[in-house]
Amino acid sequence: MLPEAFLTRMRDQLGDEYEDFLRSLERPRAVALRFNPLKGERPSLPFVGETVPWEPLGYYYDPDSRPGLHVFHEAGVYYLQEASAMAPVSLLDPQPGEKVCDLCAAPGGKTTQIAGRMNGEGFLLCNEINPKRAKILSRNIERMAVPNALVTNEHPETLAKRFPGFFDRVLVDAPCSGEGMFRKEEAAVTDWSQETVEMCARRQAEILHSAAKMVRPGGRLVYSTCTFAPEEDEGAVAAFLDAHPEFAPEIIDAPWFVSVENGGHRMWPHKLLGEGHFAAVLRKNGGEEGDIPLSKGEKLPKEWQAFAKELGIRLPEGKAVFFGQNLFWAPAELPDISRLKVLRPGLELGTVKKDRFEPAHALALWLKGCENVQDFPADSDEMARYIHGDVVPSEKKGWCLVTAGGYSIGWGKGDGRVLKNHYPKGLRR
Repeated sequence: MLPEAFLTRMRDQLGDEYEDFLRSLERPRAVALRFNPLKGERPSLPFVGETVPWEPLGYYYDPDSRPGLHVFHEAGVYYLQEASAMAPVSLLDPQPGEKVCDLCAAPGGKTTQIAGRMNGEGFLLCNEINPKRAKILSRNIERMAVPNALVTNEHPETLAKRFPGFFDRVLVDAPCSGEGMFRKEEAAVTDWSQETVEMCARRQAEILHSAAKMVRPGGRLVYSTCTFAPEEDEGAVAAFLDAHPEFAPEIIDAPWFVSVENGGHRMWPHKLLGEGHFAAVLRKNGGEEGDIPLSKGEKLPKEWQAFAKELGIRLPEGKAVFFGQNLFWAPAELPDISRLKVLRPGLELGTVKKDRFEPAHALALWLKGCENVQDFPADSDEMARYIHGDVVPSEKKGWCLVTAGGYSIGWGKGDGRVLKNHYPKGLRR
């Protein structure tokens, strides 16, 4: 049962299309996933169907196939993502080598989509204000083999003060009343009220104000929500443009959207295979570019150098950063991160322990290969045993990259007969 106040407003918004909208909420949901280009070529999978029109790597899948249980999901080969939620990043259009910020990033669907388009080049800041959700974001950054991301747990205003005029592109996928998710999430229905809509609109205005400061002159800001409420959508954009005359709506060619006031665009569930979404593309035409100091790199320890030489690992352009006891490889453009709540400053390489190097799970997921690889078919008993945490038969010796059907998934250490399992205990099943 949908809230009566919501239905009344939707009847006014949609007019003759209202009945079509209601019928669309009764049909089965279209479910989708997005392949990860950072893992290499896309595999052929029997449960994957038609392409999502607005995302070349997005595909609808058979809902009975449960791809979240497939080993390729654990290997970061794809991300389960609602189809309409893929559209804002298509509008953001991030490019390799740019500086990009996802300001409200958890759980990581749009951030990892951005990362794929950046191809590991440039600098990506992904932030989440909620500590628990920030940890989920960080785990998805690791699973999807993203090497150039700084994950923070900060208030947007804190980041705005640290990074004024710094980013080429900023995405604000704002917390909202979630009306577009009514068919997907029952909690979105029970939690809805007009007061919630108004509260969300106030919070969105604050986030947008912070985001505006972070965009460089000439840069792009994309604002998106998964709600239909005008107060949170075109109304929020109108209020932002009144307060920030240095921004202007940008004309976009996106046939899957329906244009509304103030440069906004809507996705309606009765017009496509997906849920409800809203987005606006804004260009900054004034302001000053920020001069942000970069963080200092450190020397790679000899233990890492010996490990990397033995396995033939070559790192991309970047710099070494120690974060606690762990060694990370950060993007060259990593700014000063002192006094920020940081969960992950780049690609975790591993730790130095008693004159030896122990590689991180993140490094295994990032690698596409090395000098010592043990591959098991994705549907094999050996791979099932590996994911379970068991030792597996192998003639390999020393540290060995374990792959599932050619896709890296973790580490093992061999003695010529078996591989000692180094798949993280928290991920085993």
